[in-house]
Amino acid sequence: MTIEESAAEPRERTALPRRGAITRWAADLAMGARFAVTGGRESWARTLMTAIGVGLGVALLLLASSAPHAYHAREDRSAAREAYEPGNDTKPKAGPHTIRIAGGNTTFREDSIEGTLLAPDGNSPPKPPGVDRLPAPGQMWVSPALKKLLADHDLLRQRLPYRVVGTIADGGLSGPADLRYYAGVDAGVFGDAHAERVDHWGTEPPDQVLSPGVLLLVVVGCVVLLVPVLIFIATAARFGGERRDRRLAALRLVGADSHMTRRIAAGEALFGSLLGLAAGGLMFLAVRRLVSTVSLWDVSFFAADIRPSAPLALLIAVVVPASAVLVTLFALRGIAIEPLGVVRNATPRRRRLWWRLLLPVLGMGLLVPLAGGFGATSHSRDAETYQAAAGAVLVLIGTTALLPWLVEAVVERFGRGPVSWQLATRRLQLSSGTAARAVSGITVAVAGAIAIQMLFATVQDTQTKLTGQDPQRAQIGMTLDVDNGAQASAALAKYRATKGVRQVFGSVGASVAEARSKATSREDVDVQSITVADCPTLREMADIGRCSDGDVFLGKLSIPYEEEPDFAKPGAQVNLRLDHNGNVITRNPELWTIPRSTRTVTAKDDPQGAENSGILATPGAIDVARLSDPTAQILLRLDPRVPDAAEYARNTGAALTPVPDVYSLTSTTESGQFSAVRKGLFIGATATLLLIGASMVVSTLEQLRERRRLLSVLVAFGTRRATLSWSVLWQTAIPVVLGLALSIAGGLALGTMLLEMVNEPWTVDWTNLTLMTGVGAGVIGLVTLVSLPPLWRMMRPEGLRTE
Repeated sequence: MTIEESAAEPRERTALPRRGAITRWAADLAMGARFAVTGGRESWARTLMTAIGVGLGVALLLLASSAPHAYHAREDRSAAREAYEPGNDTKPKAGPHTIRIAGGNTTFREDSIEGTLLAPDGNSPPKPPGVDRLPAPGQMWVSPALKKLLADHDLLRQRLPYRVVGTIADGGLSGPADLRYYAGVDAGVFGDAHAERVDHWGTEPPDQVLSPGVLLLVVVGCVVLLVPVLIFIATAARFGGERRDRRLAALRLVGADSHMTRRIAAGEALFGSLLGLAAGGLMFLAVRRLVSTVSLWDVSFFAADIRPSAPLALLIAVVVPASAVLVTLFALRGIAIEPLGVVRNATPRRRRLWWRLLLPVLGMGLLVPLAGGFGATSHSRDAETYQAAAGAVLVLIGTTALLPWLVEAVVERFGRGPVSWQLATRRLQLSSGTAARAVSGITVAVAGAIAIQMLFATVQDTQTKLTGQDPQRAQIGMTLDVDNGAQASAALAKYRATKGVRQVFGSVGASVAEARSKATSREDVDVQSITVADCPTLREMADIGRCSDGDVFLGKLSIPYEEEPDFAKPGAQVNLRLDHNGNVITRNPELWTIPRSTRTVTAKDDPQGAENSGILATPGAIDVARLSDPTAQILLRLDPRVPDAAEYARNTGAALTPVPDVYSLTSTTESGQFSAVRKGLFIGATATLLLIGASMVVSTLEQLRERRRLLSVLVAFGTRRATLSWSVLWQTAIPVVLGLALSIAGGLALGTMLLEMVNEPWTVDWTNLTLMTGVGAGVIGLVTLVSLPPLWRMMRPEGLRTE
């Protein structure tokens, strides 16, 4: 034998066992897959339950991985349909390729309708996305959702009196529930202040930088929504563990060693998870087709938008089967499978506590360095985001990992009680892990929800601003340009005759300048406001005391500022002639003398939250027709007993002008970022809660199927059905109570740390905390109620039959 042959021989000898190991693994995994398919009704039942459980989790993971693409698709379409707004120096001039546009937005009940009025300047104007031709005057294109809404409501048809000539295609809509229209009008209806001239459509999607609080809310929200899904997938991989272990013991009897049985069990779990992947894909496709028919919190998506990214889909396809195999091998690590049985019926050794406490401690260790400085600098945001996500994951998983130890530590101290109690506690003492796994998803969900609620309440305070408006004093407002007092009076008369309007506060405002001023530019001359209204309306603006038609008042701010003009005094003359840009017209001025009987009063906040200083006059003191560029301000107090009173008022505004500026008064307003995040979290929470409910039903049914023969034996020996029903309830209730207590503690700890990260004070909404805890308990109660009919069926004597 040569030296080269001697050197090559060891390599050949070491390569053979490696190929043999791979072959053995493949053969044993394939045998486990065959057992899952050909092992009889029990094997098929377990495999189907595992596939359904894993499939539910996979479907939600695929939906979650589709969220970024769906969001960006909506943003891109929304940006593409926005009119391009150039700077003042580059505004296009009228030509064959330009079009004038104005907003025609309105609200119908709770729905916001976006509209655009179009008046082309030439014969080849740009068309907005989704339409193949511009509507002629009196015509409009509508979205499918708005077309249906118009067909159902005559009130809305009266407000949009245009003839529908086409339906906007998907490319021009943010989603299938988008309410939008494009209406053609004559250019003469546009005032200079109402329309913009553009030569093309489309803008860049806004590049928004989230505030630290909102960013942390997004990160923790994603963690809280996805961790229960991952936990449930791991739980589903262990369905039917006891029956599987007994089958593995039979394999030991015919010669299989312990390593081979573990590989066979891994193969069975792998097949179930692969079947679950396929089932999850089918569920995802089914849900994807239904997405376009559902709208949650005014957000909707086209089915084509729901598309997971390839890397995330590939990651799900790899991680889910791998986690099923790892969970199975980990579960078998503490079980002795012998030829004559499984050493599982003996009292198990106590669970170790140290590593369960290590997880939340490590999580807090990642979060503590971020206290007070999360998201402060843009260059460190990415690293801090991953650090915060990892810390939240460890805290939540650590909270869940503590549950089996807590259940075991508590139930071993239970003693005497009714028969149902003893049956339940004995079952928990023998196998507390199964019961703990069944409620682990709801535990982590409630813990995360509590933490999010604490952060959510604080972020909501910072992202919600007070408008100063008082919806108790007036509910609808409108701004209307008028040429003279007759138009203002006619508008007020129409509103007073509108159904559902209890009181009208109408005023006409303009600006005046000092009569002796020679300057013309607004920057060089002081101007003062003048408001003409009746006495009831003026009382909403200032403390005027006694009032009759013909009176004039000078409103002073409660906290005056230094630059406030003081030329408007009793007996002084003012110039009423100003153009629409605020420049004073000194040639042939329109002079008016402020009466010497004018009283000075203190201005107060009107229903819109504004202080009205300056000249406050009644119609008998000055003719509104003398004012230059007047604007009518109308506030309406509605009759709450009249349904759709606000809609009648909006219809009146649409009849007065094609470009109505009608709005509802509200006391608060939210930032767009926070509103979008809040809607996304609510949608995700709804989907997660549905998954948790469905997963718990599957888990409970699997546990009942495992104990079907035992239940039948107990009934055959005379145990009452009510006793067994109560025992099932106790078996569920005890882990639930312990899990909810643990989730409250973990949620408060995580929420406290999150508040420290954004440097906000500690606060808890105990009402919402109680509500979330009650929702978690309610889900458990509902699942138990759903499981009672299958439980009663499994108590029949047929359960004693075996094959």
